[in-house]
Order: sequence, then structure tokens, then C-alpha cells
Amino acid sequence: MGKLVVTTFVTLDGVYQAPGGPQEDTRDGFDQGGWSVPYGDEDFGRFVNGVFSRVGAFLLGRRTYDIFASYWPKMTDPADPVAGKLNALPKYVASAGLTDPGWAGTTVLRGDLAKEVTALKERTDGELQLHGSGALARSLFALDLVDTLHLLTFPVVLGAGRRLFPEGSMPSAFRHTGGEITAAGVSIQTYDFAGRPAYGSYELPENA
Repeated sequence: MGKLVVTTFVTLDGVYQAPGGPQEDTRDGFDQGGWSVPYGDEDFGRFVNGVFSRVGAFLLGRRTYDIFASYWPKMTDPADPVAGKLNALPKYVASAGLTDPGWAGTTVLRGDLAKEVTALKERTDGELQLHGSGALARSLFALDLVDTLHLLTFPVVLGAGRRLFPEGSMPSAFRHTGGEITAAGVSIQTYDFAGRPAYGSYELPENA
């Protein structure tokens, strides 16, 4: 059975919106898109290439799918470690409105998300990877379907934008399994889902 692996870019204040460009996602009047681009150094590229080397299929939200589909099919070098995988491997899009996807290898998921994704994990050889797709990622976290999270935190605070874990997110615990800091200062940390949080107290017992 494959693992569902989420790779997400966030700011120090938890914003995931529009990391790759000014026009990527302007919802709610967001005008700070492209905040991840200045930090794209060799360390960052090496990590991303490593992630894509383990992929068996992609799971994407509609907005991220549209962004990817407008760019990656034009990148035709089969040796490109990202474009080669995105163009050749199966892509699954959770969308009620997408009816005629033009990107080869695309399947639209319209049924029950939990059942659809569980079935995808069972039949995927390699990792079922979700990139970006913040709203879909939140739904999958809430359903306890995410096995591994690669959280890339960029050293910038925006003060606005959509957050990966907003108020009301499912309380979840994770186990840290590895990480690094890139030369440009991006914190890349990997976590495996570990169920519900545990709680304690630093207060001294009354009889101490």
C-alpha cells in the first residue's frame, strides 16, 4: 500500500497561499505571491528532486492542478526530474467542476474523498504525493489520511494569506523523522502522522 505524502511550503506565520508567483492565487485580495522564489537554491532543488524520485502518482486540488497544467506540459525534457514525473505519471484531481481535463493521464475524483483516496493509496506503487493544494490537504489531514508531511518553512512573515492549519483544524500529533536547513534558510522538516496529541502539565503536584 502506498503512502500519502504531503509537501507544503509555508511562511513563518503559516501561510501557504501563492508561494510561486504574484498571480498564482490572489483570493481575498492577496498580493504577496511569489514569496518562496528568492529561496530556491541548490539545497532546495536537491530536496524537491528527491521527493519526486519516490512518486508513484499525484493527488492535486483543482487550483493547484490548473496552475501545474498551465506550465508543466510545456516542459518536455523527459530527463527533468520534476516535469518527467508530472507529465508521465497518473494525476488525480479532487474536483466537482472539472469535466474535461486536458493534461494527459488525469483522472477526476468526484466521489467520497475518504473512499477515493484510500483506494488510491492501496493501488499506488510508490508514494501518492500531494503538492500545494492547501484546502485539499486540510481535508485529508482531517480524515487522518496523510501519512507523511514534508513542511518547508520559509524565513518570511506575511501577516496575511490562507493558512495551512487555520482555527478549527483537527488536533493531530506528528513524529519527526528528519530534516535540514538549506543554505538560504528554509527549514525542511519531515513528520509522520502519530494520531491525536498527548497533553501534560508543568505545574508541580500539590504535595511536592
